[in-house]
Amino acid sequence: MVAADATSLTQTAQRRGGDRRRLSQLLSVILIVVLAAAMLLSLGWGAADQTDVLAALVGEGSLRDQIIIWDIRMPRMLTAALVGASLAVSGAVMQGLFRNPLADPGLVGVSAGAGFGAVVAIVLGGFLPVTVAAAVGKYSVPFAAFIGGWITTLLLYAVATRGGRTSVATMLLAGIALGALIGAFMGLLVYYADDNQLRDLTFWSMGSVAGASWEKLSASAPLIILTLIAAPFLARALNALTLGEAAAHHLGIDVQKMKRIAIMTVAASIGASTAVTGGIGFVGIVVPHLLRLVQGPDHRGLLINGALLGAIILLLADAISRVVIAPAELPIGIVMAAIGGPFFLWILLKNRNLVEM
Repeated sequence: MVAADATSLTQTAQRRGGDRRRLSQLLSVILIVVLAAAMLLSLGWGAADQTDVLAALVGEGSLRDQIIIWDIRMPRMLTAALVGASLAVSGAVMQGLFRNPLADPGLVGVSAGAGFGAVVAIVLGGFLPVTVAAAVGKYSVPFAAFIGGWITTLLLYAVATRGGRTSVATMLLAGIALGALIGAFMGLLVYYADDNQLRDLTFWSMGSVAGASWEKLSASAPLIILTLIAAPFLARALNALTLGEAAAHHLGIDVQKMKRIAIMTVAASIGASTAVTGGIGFVGIVVPHLLRLVQGPDHRGLLINGALLGAIILLLADAISRVVIAPAELPIGIVMAAIGGPFFLWILLKNRNLVEM
């Protein structure tokens, strides 16, 4: 009788899993269609009075339209899509790694380190030798942000690893402490910044894709794309980790290796994204949670659909930022904070048992 009940429960779970799998695949198709529409909207929406996007894309529009589409809006659209996908996938990986829906990519210290690198480049960039400044040029802030994020992550990983094992809880606490220390150094540099530097720091910290270009995109896109390709290979391990580290180990998962790969993947992805757009929050929390409500917690679909939905949300947020205070533009980080802040509070209230001591 017990064996029959167990078999029945197993078959029911398999049927439900199959239903969720089909739902995830259907959602992927829907999201691809919506993403295509959002991309066309991004290309056709702007201050310039022109709507013949398709003609410009195939080279049949006016020279003015082709310049607007290919040199201004296309790199901006691709940057928003890639960064949105990167933030969402990184959030899903971090939440799976910490087994907590409140986890955020910023927990690994990449955002704080990247911000510090950007501040150093903006405030102290004038002290670089002429040859170095000429070689780095306009890539100085993105490059410094990326290096700052990587150094911070490696430092946190070294602190949290002992005896060949990495404690994600220790990494979280070390990230909070290191973030506070970095904030103090950033405040010191901001204190010595002049008015122009303060303006650059303010706009960079708010996050924006308005300054996107083919040059900046070519510097960050390869790394973001590589991490987006690599992340789905973590799905099986992240699914196993939901049962606990001991259970995952018995299922044949090298937990320590998986932690190392997951942390470095998130560090590379967020470092590259932050370097090109500045600080944009809440995408990594909002997108994975929305998808879990619809298709369940299976990371096989969560990571793929997360990339699609993250790209869509940031493209739509960018479209909103262009019209809220037109003809000026609102930094996209403000739009995401206005959307993500209340959503985060809702998640917090819904999952308050996860943070009660």
